[in-house]
Amino acid sequence: MTENTSDQFVEDIDKGLDEIDELFNEDGFFKRFSKMIKGFGSPRNSREFKAAKIEAQRLVAPAAAVIIPVVSIALLAVLATGSSSPTHLVDVEYLEPDKVEDLDHDEPPPPEQVFEFDTDMTLDTDVRVNIEAPVTTTSTQPMTAKPSSIDAVQQVKSPVIMRGIYGNRTGGMKGTLMSKFGGDAQTEAAVMAALRWLKKNQRANGSWAKNPQAMTGLALLTFLAHGEKPGSASPEFGETVQKAIEYLIKAQAANGRVGSSYAHCIATYALCEAYGMTMNPNVKEAADKALNVIVSGQNPQGGWRYALLPTDESDTSVMGWCAQALKAGQLANAYYDKEALDVAIKKAIRGFQGNYKKGGGFGYCGPGAGGLSSVGVLCLQLMGQGSSREATSTLELMDSWPPAFYTADAKGIGGSLQYYYYYATQAKFHAGGKRWTSWNSKMKPIYLKELKIQKNAYTDHEGKTHDIGHWENTDNYSDRPVMDTCLAALQLMVYYRNLPTTQASAVRDDSSVTTADAATSTIEMDDIRVDLGNL
Repeated sequence: MTENTSDQFVEDIDKGLDEIDELFNEDGFFKRFSKMIKGFGSPRNSREFKAAKIEAQRLVAPAAAVIIPVVSIALLAVLATGSSSPTHLVDVEYLEPDKVEDLDHDEPPPPEQVFEFDTDMTLDTDVRVNIEAPVTTTSTQPMTAKPSSIDAVQQVKSPVIMRGIYGNRTGGMKGTLMSKFGGDAQTEAAVMAALRWLKKNQRANGSWAKNPQAMTGLALLTFLAHGEKPGSASPEFGETVQKAIEYLIKAQAANGRVGSSYAHCIATYALCEAYGMTMNPNVKEAADKALNVIVSGQNPQGGWRYALLPTDESDTSVMGWCAQALKAGQLANAYYDKEALDVAIKKAIRGFQGNYKKGGGFGYCGPGAGGLSSVGVLCLQLMGQGSSREATSTLELMDSWPPAFYTADAKGIGGSLQYYYYYATQAKFHAGGKRWTSWNSKMKPIYLKELKIQKNAYTDHEGKTHDIGHWENTDNYSDRPVMDTCLAALQLMVYYRNLPTTQASAVRDDSSVTTADAATSTIEMDDIRVDLGNL
């Protein structure tokens, strides 16, 4: 080996040792930073450039571990102290039981006094509708067996209840609506007297009167309108409500019918509201089967009559109870086929349009302008057609109707006045404005004056003694005095029973229904009988 070779070998070893020494000796920060800057100046594919990238990552990582959390905390602090965006209000009622105003007070009914009422209004009509014996058949089907008692109520509580269904019937909301729409302590005292009279006169089996299915349905609607529920949910009237519901369910035949004709429609209406307020599965089963009779019995024109068969005519009076039942079933989600129920309601709108008289009014089984005009108006309002030509023109016709309790004072409307005015009071309430305030200011004193008081005739669940009262008309139609008492009490609860249909939250607008041109011919009908005698 030559001397030059040996020197080169030694030099290479020294160089290798220096490189190894560099690997194990960590450069200081400034030296590494200097190499990184120099490396970024080298070609991108060079070893020095790649080493500079790695060094940059090494230098940035510790700083990022400190800077990022600090910045995040600062941002959170800024957001926490910043102003919030505006809140959009939704038309709902938030229930706060501890703050609810208690309106179930024991104020005595108003003393009997004479309220002055004077009117020179007259009403011309080409229709007189009387209420007498029906031409119907009674189902002989066996009653439906039920799996459990009605007190097995599913207590489905939500802190939010949509207004326009049932939330306005209890607590502070009831008082607010009474004040807003014209009710007062006297109207509520009269209602309480009537409810106590109804409770006292309920039969042991839960029914009322000689037409039990119809009158039990009507009485149940009266208690529900006041916000009463079955069982302990309503300490004073809970047992009364429960017995009424049980009676209707036990009276239901296997084919879904509860009595015949009007009785079935009124009972269905009551069962649908009862389900909406209790969520009881037994009640839903009964309401569903009862609704099916009405949906399947609708005629092609959209109407119904006594037999509730598709081959029947369109009778405005029967249609009124069917339409109310369908709407209650829709609100309570009580029918298994939502689409079919929606279609039935839309068809019902056309059914009422078929009995509309051009210029204003609804007839019995064709165009007319008698007492049933109020039925057509209310039902169109409930089905989202309150601003239609048929409803608005008929309301103008009804402006000449004077508030009254007895038929003789109504100046032209025959038959059962309270039957027509049950609809008229609600129709004017939903119309609102001066039309409602004028009607209410005259109607209230008349009804309060006609309440027949029985002093100290009732003891409540707490052992307190109260007066009770009822209403009774002088005509010979239908089932006195239960029917009159229920119809009058329902009118005095109109302030909070349902929100006005002029509010979007109270009714769904079935705007897809096209208003058909009504027939221009006038059908003269004298002494047409609406068969409600054996409801």
